[in-house]
Amino acid sequence: MALSLALIMMLGLIFNKSFDKMKLPGLLGMLLLGILLGPYGFNLIEQNILNISPDLRKIALIVILLRAGLGIEKRTLKKIGVPAIKLSFIPGLLEGGTIILTATYFLQFSWIEAGMLGFIIAAVSPAVVVPQMLDLMDKNRGSNKGIPTLILTGASIDDVIAITIFSTFLGLYGGKQLHITKKILSIPLSIASGIILGILIGFLLLYLFKKYHIRDTKKVLLILSAAIIMTSLEDFLAGIIPIASLLGVMVIGYILQEQYNLLANRLAAKFNKIWVFAEIMLFVLVGAEVNIHLALESGLIGLLIIFTGLIARGIGVLISISGTELNLKERLFCVIAYTPKATVQAAIGAVPLAAGVKSGDIILALAVLAIIITAPLGAAGIKLAGMHCLSDDSRLIKENK
Repeated sequence: MALSLALIMMLGLIFNKSFDKMKLPGLLGMLLLGILLGPYGFNLIEQNILNISPDLRKIALIVILLRAGLGIEKRTLKKIGVPAIKLSFIPGLLEGGTIILTATYFLQFSWIEAGMLGFIIAAVSPAVVVPQMLDLMDKNRGSNKGIPTLILTGASIDDVIAITIFSTFLGLYGGKQLHITKKILSIPLSIASGIILGILIGFLLLYLFKKYHIRDTKKVLLILSAAIIMTSLEDFLAGIIPIASLLGVMVIGYILQEQYNLLANRLAAKFNKIWVFAEIMLFVLVGAEVNIHLALESGLIGLLIIFTGLIARGIGVLISISGTELNLKERLFCVIAYTPKATVQAAIGAVPLAAGVKSGDIILALAVLAIIITAPLGAAGIKLAGMHCLSDDSRLIKENK
């Protein structure tokens, strides 16, 4: 295991830097490395690491979401509140619905099978989107209008809705007696419980940090541990109360930022250093999940279904940000920023197959194809569009301060 970790870290740094030199997002290099090292490539990653890969990816995602929360300010949230709520569900519902229609027509899927496929693919990837938005926030690109915050806030809720609807279709396929209204109502309940739990943990940590003298490094470990425990509660309490734990993770960071700004800035710098390691583990291990051969089998119809869904998602984004102050270029950026898939597709793409769904192999193939197509193009598009479509607001922000 130690040798595999060393290989991942050393080559991850090299691939990251090499792609950065080529003016491409470093995460593309790490995804490619994961494909090459993984079981569907040269199989150089030990099985022990692959067995704990979901947990490692979750911890890495928690790190970047905590960092995101530490960078969100109340005035920015007020500015992007309503559009962020729209972005959290309109694009995903339009994409998922469009994929249901195309899958039933082109693949002769049943409505339930098409529903599973639609809402596996419909989930946007916070693993790809959030780091890119943080980079733009650090560069003050589009910050005056809160565009990066708008995207990362909407994306964190988008996943909750997609996974909830997917689980509903999966339950219907298994013949479970599901109360659809109850499932729909579980979405706002999940979001609310995630926010409330994040607030409670945030204030508890704040109390500890103000009452006791704790080194910043130990504070980071306490925050990270609390966030991991909270995400574990989501699984433990799944049958009792739904919890959008990843949203709650961001809320913890936001509470610390809002209530103790000086500390939050120091902690953000610490999490930036942890992210150097976590980023490599996240994207290399996501890449290792990708079966390139399976993706190729889905063919042109698979591409058509995915791109039709993306067009619907783009329309949903434009509907969500209508009525805002964003200009044409900024709206185009939002459409591009909402395209990458990776995290959810890698995590649940194989669930229908494992559950015995008749078309589970095709669903998995399309989930893998969605990662291969949208993660590289979306990440590269965000980087390029961020520099050309978003204004540099450094001077405006300094003047406001």
